[in-house]
Amino acid sequence: MVTSPHSALTLQVRWRWAVLGALVATIPAFYIEILEASPHWVGRTVYLLAAVTLAVGQIQLARLHALPLAYLRRQSHDALLIAGLFASAVLPAASELGWPLALRFTVAGLSLVRMVGLIRPWITRGSLRHLLALAVVVLGACGIGFWLLEPKAVSLADGLWLAFTTAATVGYGDIVPTTTASKIFSVFVVLLGYAALSLVTAAIAAMWVETTERQVERDILNELHREVKALRAEIEQLRADRKP
Repeated sequence: MVTSPHSALTLQVRWRWAVLGALVATIPAFYIEILEASPHWVGRTVYLLAAVTLAVGQIQLARLHALPLAYLRRQSHDALLIAGLFASAVLPAASELGWPLALRFTVAGLSLVRMVGLIRPWITRGSLRHLLALAVVVLGACGIGFWLLEPKAVSLADGLWLAFTTAATVGYGDIVPTTTASKIFSVFVVLLGYAALSLVTAAIAAMWVETTERQVERDILNELHREVKALRAEIEQLRADRKP
């Protein structure tokens, strides 16, 4: 299939947004399946749509390559995730600890890794504003999740506080996860929230280091300019001295 570079880039961007949205939707679907005693059609539908979206996206991208089958073989991790999403859509309810919950938990981890891979190109070094916005969105979503899942988080402020202390691995102990759902959620908060906070602190540190490096470079350039100017003056003086 012959496709222009612009069309290929447009398709990749659309596929990236579609897959990211579908995988994000599996997060509430995961907890719907935990909190419900029987299979819930919302969670099943979300898992199924996420699997179909990821599969269709991979097929569309494979059509852009000269060797579609070779491209699909390299995407074995996506094939595993698609299979897990389909399995999550047909498994029994996971309100009790057991292999359905373990499989959905594994699928949630794979989805998290895939989402990080999708947003990684949008996070560039030094983009502190983007990283701050990402941290605010992540911690805000985690705070809402704790507010809905944890009985001790009686207000949104409590949920946000629990999300921050969990993501920062502080653990003051004033509010702690007590239910199975909130404990599982705290695992993802630590992984995702700590990563977001680390990116922000790394970007701030990089700004300080780059500022120092620029100052050192300016000092070196200024010193070189002074030396070159002094050498030119000496050469001119030597030329003047050699003239009869």
